[in-house]
Amino acid sequence: MDYRPHYPYPLRLISRLVDILLVGFGAAIVTIVFVNAALRGFGGFDLAWSLELSAFLMLWVTFLGCAAAAARGIHMRVTEIIAFAAPKAAQRMIALLIDIGVIALLVTLIWHGINISIHTWAQQTTVLYWPVGLLYASMPAGITLTLLFLIWNILVQAQNLKQPPDNGDSSLASESHEGLA
Repeated sequence: MDYRPHYPYPLRLISRLVDILLVGFGAAIVTIVFVNAALRGFGGFDLAWSLELSAFLMLWVTFLGCAAAAARGIHMRVTEIIAFAAPKAAQRMIALLIDIGVIALLVTLIWHGINISIHTWAQQTTVLYWPVGLLYASMPAGITLTLLFLIWNILVQAQNLKQPPDNGDSSLASESHEGLA
């Protein structure tokens, strides 16, 4: 389920900014790769910086895409075994434990991503001379946004499990933590 309509305005703005960056970076990757391939095929030369820039953009698209998927609640979650083997009350507890585990993993990725980025900041890329740490900064940046969206999704889900559905809309209350991780 898409949690973005339930976000406060600043969080919706962040989600929208992530979407805009994803579209822009994705279009840039396609354009750079196409132009470089055309130049190589028709002109016999290529742009030396195209590989570095497209790899840089791809890293940022990967981790920002993780955050965008979290905001939409569309990360894959296998629930068939739990749904078959556990009663409803236990399913909610198991889902909460899984969410706690995912949060712990995300915090670990943020911590290590920051350390890697800091330790590689002095190194420069071969052609563009950008700090290598800027490439690695994509992980803590994207994962921090993912964590922010995930925590808010859990709060929205918990709030909707406590309250009876409004206007006959029981879509949130019936989902039992589906798609939060």
